[in-house]
Amino acid sequence: MKKKIDKAMEKLERLLELGGIKKDIVLLVISGIALLLSIFDAAVFPFDAAWIAIVLCGIPIILEAVIGLVTEFDIKADVLVSLALVAAVCIGEDFAAGEVAFIMQLGALLEDLTVARARAGIERLVDLSPRTARVIENGNERVIPAEEVCAGDMIRVLPGETVPADGVIISGKTSIDQAVMTGESLPVDKAEGDDVSSGTVNRFGAFEMRAEKAGEDSSIQRMIRLVKSADAGKAKIVGTADRWAVWIVIIALLSAIVTWAVTGEIIRAVTILVVFCPCALVLATPTAIMAAIGNAAKRGFLVKEGDALERLAVVKKAAFDKTGTLTYGIPKVAAVKSTSGNITDKEIYRLTAAAEQLSEHPLGKAVVTCFKAEYKEELPKVSGFRMVPGRGVEATAFGRRMAAGNDALMAEIGAAIGDELKASAEKYLSEGCTVIYVSADSKTVGLIALSDTLREESAAMIAELKGTGTDPVLITGDNENAAREMASRAGISDIHSGCLPEDKLEIIDSYQKKNMPVCMVGDGINDAPALKKAAVGIAMGGVGSDIAVEAADIALANDKIEELPHLIALAKRMMVTIKCNLSFSMALNFIAIILAITGVLNPVVGALVHNAGSVIVIINSAFLLKWRKRK
Repeated sequence: MKKKIDKAMEKLERLLELGGIKKDIVLLVISGIALLLSIFDAAVFPFDAAWIAIVLCGIPIILEAVIGLVTEFDIKADVLVSLALVAAVCIGEDFAAGEVAFIMQLGALLEDLTVARARAGIERLVDLSPRTARVIENGNERVIPAEEVCAGDMIRVLPGETVPADGVIISGKTSIDQAVMTGESLPVDKAEGDDVSSGTVNRFGAFEMRAEKAGEDSSIQRMIRLVKSADAGKAKIVGTADRWAVWIVIIALLSAIVTWAVTGEIIRAVTILVVFCPCALVLATPTAIMAAIGNAAKRGFLVKEGDALERLAVVKKAAFDKTGTLTYGIPKVAAVKSTSGNITDKEIYRLTAAAEQLSEHPLGKAVVTCFKAEYKEELPKVSGFRMVPGRGVEATAFGRRMAAGNDALMAEIGAAIGDELKASAEKYLSEGCTVIYVSADSKTVGLIALSDTLREESAAMIAELKGTGTDPVLITGDNENAAREMASRAGISDIHSGCLPEDKLEIIDSYQKKNMPVCMVGDGINDAPALKKAAVGIAMGGVGSDIAVEAADIALANDKIEELPHLIALAKRMMVTIKCNLSFSMALNFIAIILAITGVLNPVVGALVHNAGSVIVIINSAFLLKWRKRK
């Protein structure tokens, strides 16, 4: 019940946040019209129309400043804004007060739009948790909730079901889809004595297992906790104006008091407060971020966290998952080799494809798909098809009894694997391939090697990435041979293979403790904790899981990974723009203060000067919309 209440509260908070943004837009539109009426002295109301902007935009700022001061003695930029508003109203400068309130509300809206978050990843991850388990007691099977499974229980898992606990297979053979934990694109064959993890999916054969870790100790629950803890540890960047707010307030108040004491003119003191309002300073960061987000969106990057690009600008390492990120995540036939003088490589390929037609295994489907794509031939129907879970298939094709599978299947049917075939298999295995042995009439005749395929753009992307000063790292759940083969093709020398979700998280944490912020790029459910832990998480939105996308700060909608170097370069350029905006804003503030002290500026002119500074900041930020690094 508590979980349902918590979910409902989270959804309500998101709705209120969205409603707040819509409300702010309406208030700004009304206030903007009111200020225009005030400029042209339109006698629409019996009072200055600028009061509408003061009430709608100014009152919330004043209330927030007062609440922050009273409850936490928290001095932010809105404290100085409130002082300027009150002072301007007291001396009758209604338009100046309304304009300052409008500009500050506009900056707040831009920040809200920039940092608006849309996350539901943890909820979806929880949905992957197994719901029930088939527990065997005294030879009888009964279905119980998965959370009631205890260590030592005997459990039966049928094809298509999710493994309810971590444990060891006692009887049966099968293939397990471990993508949720390791990200591997292919199911892994399992037999008696092999370990299985909760949350993984049993693809083909039924088996019985002994539970060793269940409930909160299981793999899937540990991963959920990792995602939550990694997110909680990610620091958020505080606005520059708020970081400097204490000093801004002190300097502004001292300047105003001293000027009033020396000249005796309160209007000069009020002008100082007005021109010292950090309007341009508040706009400096969010406008640049919004423009950069727009630029990134044109290239398929959906930035979900407002400060993600700020964090991306300082990353030193770019960590990549292999399957589905640097590669397509789809197995393809890499080689066909015949060891029989009577059968050619093409005939081996045709016989195997025919035998695999009825197979549901991804490797079998890949053989059939690749054969048809290469030779454009229709395959004949087969008879006597038999699938052996965890081993391979048998079928009669072209008048021959064919078998295609692993070495255990060859041993079962009495087909010896000769030295030449073993040597060929070892060669392909060392290159990260998966090998299918092929036999005809109980005699081995060759093999087919399959492997994942490197994306065409990966190598060029890695080379360009190094040019931005970012070092690539491969962190994958695949075996060492497959990882090293793909890494060498892509141009990556820093490799971590055989990684579970907690391993990926620890590797990223170790880099970041050495002051090397990491950008993690992944696509699988098993990447979610690492995406959360990294300084910036980027998920492959097209081929990736929904959970990985929700866990990340940025989603790559079209999977065009070659644009990643542009995104990092854009983030660095954005920070240069922000620094220019801040420098200009501060310089304008101090020049305006000097002019206010000497009496050159009055509150209205001061507000207009400040407004011009805000416009210049927005225009400078807008250049980021079409920015592209020259090659």
